[in-house]
Amino acid sequence: MSTINNRSFSCVRACPENENWEKLIKRRRVLYEKPNDCRDPFERDYTRILHSLAYRRLKHKTQVFFNIENDHICTRMEHVSHVESVSTTIAKDLGLNVELTRAIAMGHDLGHAPFGHQGERELNAISQKYLGKSFFHERNGLRFADDIELLEDDYKVYRNLDLTYAVRDGIISHCGELDVNGLKPRDGYIDLQEEFLSVGQFSPYTWEGCVVKLSDKIAYVGRDIEDAVRLKFLTKENIETLTDMARAYDKMAINTTVIIHNMIYDVCKNSSPENGICLSEALFEQLCEIKDFNYKYIYKNKRLDPFTQYAKVVISQIFETLLDCYRGEDTIRELRSRADIYPELMTAFADWLSKFCEPELSLFYNTNEKTVKCINKKIYGYIDSEEIYCQAIIDFISGMSDNYCIKVFNELITY
Repeated sequence: MSTINNRSFSCVRACPENENWEKLIKRRRVLYEKPNDCRDPFERDYTRILHSLAYRRLKHKTQVFFNIENDHICTRMEHVSHVESVSTTIAKDLGLNVELTRAIAMGHDLGHAPFGHQGERELNAISQKYLGKSFFHERNGLRFADDIELLEDDYKVYRNLDLTYAVRDGIISHCGELDVNGLKPRDGYIDLQEEFLSVGQFSPYTWEGCVVKLSDKIAYVGRDIEDAVRLKFLTKENIETLTDMARAYDKMAINTTVIIHNMIYDVCKNSSPENGICLSEALFEQLCEIKDFNYKYIYKNKRLDPFTQYAKVVISQIFETLLDCYRGEDTIRELRSRADIYPELMTAFADWLSKFCEPELSLFYNTNEKTVKCINKKIYGYIDSEEIYCQAIIDFISGMSDNYCIKVFNELITY
């Protein structure tokens, strides 16, 4: 795509000349240095996310359709790739920081639960009941990036990701569900963990974050339709309706690829620091129409009801089984004592807790050498309240792939 916006965002992009640059590249802890590293801070964030286990598990997490046996149905990882493609194309054309855009896109869905939004809703119900607060994947993504996901350093010591503020902000503020055109960054530099408490509460802090936020929606509405057609969720009449909607704005539009291309071009053509990251009025209306179509005929399709109930049963039973093991400081011991009945679930969760508990507690009960080499924030302390323990279970389940969630659930029902 040729540059059509005359790179009008070059004066506000995330770069050393930006007055907020030091805030954008700030990390919560000092990240160890690598000799002869030719990457800038955002490129380093990108590769840290790329090598993380949370990112790898996205290839086995549901996007919309639970279909682990069909290689051609979009997974959460493929969706991330689509968002990265759309957002970096836009950022490059507008003259924004492509490396920051790419890093945000790569990490934006790290916090998604198994079984897609169905799993997210069940974890939200559990969180509301036991913790009195909402669970939403944007905030959970920040939690994984800040406190949970670990990477080996050059000395085989496991440490937190310690991403830059700009990337962390892009993760928690990326919600693509809100119908807002003309996205502009917020002015305030906030404590993301303490102040960002609800979905879409704040706009991103960077223009690059705004690009990812809009690109998320552009990417998913088109790809979800392709899967719905492949799985025969849409009737002939539905497809005719969709075609008419597309051709109302472009008579040559023949598929979702063309629609997405048109929207990318339209964003590049119409966005400016004055107007924000935006589509034209006509294309924004089309995007909202397609999104409404998807909700009516895809996301609320009755064919998804059995999957929704299945996801609820699987997640709730895993949670309740682990909750029954709470014994305060003796919890890890209790989990290991039940490993003869549920070897996979109990051992895996005990090891999980060990990495995030104070050494006096975790080392005593741990037999995994790797855990000894974790230098990270011990977010569960001594597991000295049931609330902390419930949060640990939610963290553990939310990080699971669909496949692993099913594996440990099957262990519960096998005698």
